[in-house]
Order: sequence, then structure tokens, then C-alpha cells
Amino acid sequence: MPHVMEMLGCARVTVADGRVIDVGKPRIRWCPIFDKVHDIKEITEDAIRANMEFRIADTGMFTPERSLDSDVFVNFGASEVMMTGLARGLIDTTVTACDGAGTVITDNPRLVQGMGAQISGLIETDPIPETIDGIVERGGVVIDPAGARIDPAAGVRRAVELGYTRIAVTVIDPATALAIRRIESELGTSTLIIAAHTTALSRSEVADLLGLVDIVTGCASKHIRDLVKPLVQVGTAIPLFAVTQKGRELLIERAKETTAPVLINTMPLPVLPGHKQPIE
Repeated sequence: MPHVMEMLGCARVTVADGRVIDVGKPRIRWCPIFDKVHDIKEITEDAIRANMEFRIADTGMFTPERSLDSDVFVNFGASEVMMTGLARGLIDTTVTACDGAGTVITDNPRLVQGMGAQISGLIETDPIPETIDGIVERGGVVIDPAGARIDPAAGVRRAVELGYTRIAVTVIDPATALAIRRIESELGTSTLIIAAHTTALSRSEVADLLGLVDIVTGCASKHIRDLVKPLVQVGTAIPLFAVTQKGRELLIERAKETTAPVLINTMPLPVLPGHKQPIE
């Protein structure tokens, strides 16, 4: 089975045997993050292919050479926030997805960052034994080593079985977030849900999502920007919004670890300068 990830411009990219074999059409023409980091002035299919090839060469993504050790990619990405939450004791463990492994449980801050630093919307993946072995060596638990299934709700249930009580989990849709909230209620655990890869969600899906999560990435979603009522916002181009007190505490804790200067102010949110927003 090939690996499929939605990435730059929310385009669906298929990789097999370490090679990009298909690139879908992007939904977005310009992203401020990729302009800043990779000097991509226009998101085209060629630019997407080149970026995926860069990730494969740089991290070994979707190959047996996958690196699971990574520095901070952006100050306030989902993996960076969870890394800080683990290191500072705000959460006990994380449930995330990794190429070549599927859903992974880990309380190792470096591993959650190493897996997630350059992952976008991972749709499906095939098990890669070397990647799975590397995760296990670093203290991770792969919930489905044989199939590399991506199932955040099953990951949360397994994390509870392992004895964890304060769990951060990433989701990309409201149905999964709702399933996790039901597990939380059933098992009496505390779950902090971070929603990512939100660009393609409909307005009604975003409305449902915002009632279920603690932190949400703005991505290129106009619906997120229109509907969110954040307690804390970090970033103005591709912002991260905390919509609950638990999310707020985690983002503020992350701010303490960044090396860049931080401005703290009170004002109506969100703050979204027009010239910094993604362009469809």
C-alpha cells in the first residue's frame, strides 16, 4: 500500500518506495509559512512534489531511513506544543500519527517532536518495520504494527489501558473528536484535543469541531477564522488558537520555552492581518 499525505496547499500526495508517484491539485496558492521557510512564492504541483522530495531526503519520511529526532520546526506547531506539555508535566502522554507506523502513543517529548515536525495531514500509511522499531526503542507504543492504522480514538483508549490519565491527542475532523470525548466521559480520563489540518473542513464541520477541541490550528481555513472565539492566539499568519482553559495553559507554557521574544497583550481575538493570510 502506498503512503498518502495531504500537505502543502492541502494537496494529496502519494509516495511509494521512497518516490513521489502522484501529486493532486492544491487548494491554496500561497502559504506564508512555506514562503518564509522554503521561499515558495506560488504553490504549484511542481512545488509540492519538490517539497515532498525534500522531506523524504531530509527526514527519510516514508522510508526505512526515517529520522525520529528533530529540532523545533516552528515555534508553535502541534508537535512543539505537545513536546512542551510533556516536558513540563501538563500532560502524561500523547497520541499522534507517524508515517510508517500509524497511530503512536508516547510520553517521550523528543519522540513526539521527531515524529510530528514535518507531518501534515497523514491520510494512510503502510508499516515500515525500521520506523516502528525506532519508535519502540524511544519508548513509543504503535497501536497497530501490522497495519499502521491511523485511529486516534483507539489510541486514546489504549493510552488509558496503559495507565495514562492526561492525554493530548491530535485529530483532523469533528467525528474523531466526538468519539474521543465520549471515551473521555466513559473512562473518566482527561483528554486535551488538538485539531490540525483544518483547511478543507466545511463551515458546519468547523462549528462542530470548535465545540469539541481545546486547541485548533487556523491552517488556511476561512471558517476557522470566522467562527473561532479564542482565549489565546499564537501567531498571526497560520495561527494556533486555544479555545478552552486547558488549551490556554498549554500554549502559554509553550511560550515560556521559545527563544524568540514574546509579546503578551490583551485585545479582541482573533488578530488576522490581511497581508499574512493564505491565498486560495
